[in-house]
Amino acid sequence: MQITRIRIARLEHPLDPPFLAAWDREPRRSFPATLVEVETDEGVRGIGSGDTMDGFAAFTHLFVGQDPLRIARHVRAIETVGFHAGRYWPLEAALWDVAGQVMNQPVAVLFGGAADALPAYASTGERRSPLERAESAVAIAEAGFRAMKLRIDRTRIDEGLATVRAIRDAVGDRLELMVDVNAGWRMAGDTTPGLDVVSARRLADSLAELDVLWLEEPLDGADLRGHATLRTAGRVRIAGGEMTRTMAELLAALDADAFDVYQPDVVLAVGMLRARTIAEVALARNRWFTPHTWTNGIGLLANLHVAAGVGGGPYLEVPYDPPGWTPDRRDFVLAEPIAVDRDGLIHVPSRPGLGIELSLAARAALDASR
Repeated sequence: MQITRIRIARLEHPLDPPFLAAWDREPRRSFPATLVEVETDEGVRGIGSGDTMDGFAAFTHLFVGQDPLRIARHVRAIETVGFHAGRYWPLEAALWDVAGQVMNQPVAVLFGGAADALPAYASTGERRSPLERAESAVAIAEAGFRAMKLRIDRTRIDEGLATVRAIRDAVGDRLELMVDVNAGWRMAGDTTPGLDVVSARRLADSLAELDVLWLEEPLDGADLRGHATLRTAGRVRIAGGEMTRTMAELLAALDADAFDVYQPDVVLAVGMLRARTIAEVALARNRWFTPHTWTNGIGLLANLHVAAGVGGGPYLEVPYDPPGWTPDRRDFVLAEPIAVDRDGLIHVPSRPGLGIELSLAARAALDASR
């Protein structure tokens, strides 16, 4: 079997009203998605999505003509390209989609088959007032979710803590709560000061009093010593690593024992194969692996397959924050949005590969691409 062509298509989904992402100063009035399709000479096609794939056309020749099942080779090639250009991990996801179809198995089975479903946590994306967020927490619990993550502004910690208290008052122990400060990386041009270790520790102690499950990205992602200090001195778990760009950086985080919860996104950070290795090491050291999943439904599926394959958890992130962020908006490239069942579980599709069924518009965009 050989790769005969790699198609790339970019779609835009209008957002009206706009989505007010907590990590971005600019309202998001559209949601882009880049699709990658690997075609083979035996008619098997694999789909991936995640990062933009900008500039990839210059490197297509490194993969066309190769056996798509030589995934370790392709991962190493993507890593070499990443030094010079972008993070092309959606290509790896498409290759695993091919592999699963060839072997007639869901990719999660190829990654170990530890679980066929994982408890989901509703990952909210907007900052809202304490009352508004408490009301949304009630709706999230009623939708079947067992856990919820909220964002707080590192420059308005008191308001953030008030929001956590309001949620606790509204839902009690019906939901596990996580808090994300979004300090691990910055949007372009964001030069506002971050928290220091002392301030982050005070925040962690306050969140521990409110029985928060973990505190995510309280410090710059490169500050492994600071995160390790928080992890050992605090009373709440520390999570991070979602956008870490290399395997070496994640291994350094493991060596520093920087996090309780490791979160590399398999279509944005280090890919599926490398994320699996990190997951296995983290789990062997009694740490958690539960990846970041904020792309679209295809990225969510790729992360689900890896996490379920290795037995990650205790929850999988599912971006969900109506009315600004709904399954229909998140998964507009799919024929049907990915659902969380009434027991709060997200299930691995039983179809071979990643289990992707594209929307008509997405299929047409790929067919029209060169």
